[in-house]
Amino acid sequence: QVRLMESGGDLVRPGGSLRLSCSASGSIVSINTMGWYRQAPEKQRELVATIHSGGYTRYADFVEGRFTISRDGAKNSVYLQMISVKPEDTAVYYCYAHATIDLGSRHPTNEYWGQGTQVTVSS
Repeated sequence: QVRLMESGGDLVRPGGSLRLSCSASGSIVSINTMGWYRQAPEKQRELVATIHSGGYTRYADFVEGRFTISRDGAKNSVYLQMISVKPEDTAVYYCYAHATIDLGSRHPTNEYWGQGTQVTVSS
C-alpha cells in the first residue's frame, strides 16, 4: 500500500504564503499523478492542483495563479506553494496519489489519500 504524509498546514494571515509538502512511501512501483484537494467545512472535497509524472499540471479556477504545484519524483513528493492566500482558502488540504504498487505477482494501480493538513487563513 501507499502512505501519504502531509505537512505544512498552519494559520496564516490573508495575503500571506504557505508551503505544503507531501511524501509518499510504501511498495511503490510508480506514481502517475500527485496532487492536492481541499475540503472546507460543510463543502465537498474539491481539486486544487495536480501534476503528472511528465510534468503536466492542472489547477482549479479559483487558484488564479496564486498556487504552484511541483514534484520531486526521486522523493515521491509533491509540494504546493501558496501565495496571496485568502480567507476562502481555509480548508483541510489532502494529498492525492495515483500509484502503482508492488504486490509480488500483481501490480495494481489505485488512488491514495493522505490524512489532511489544516490551512486556516485569518487575521
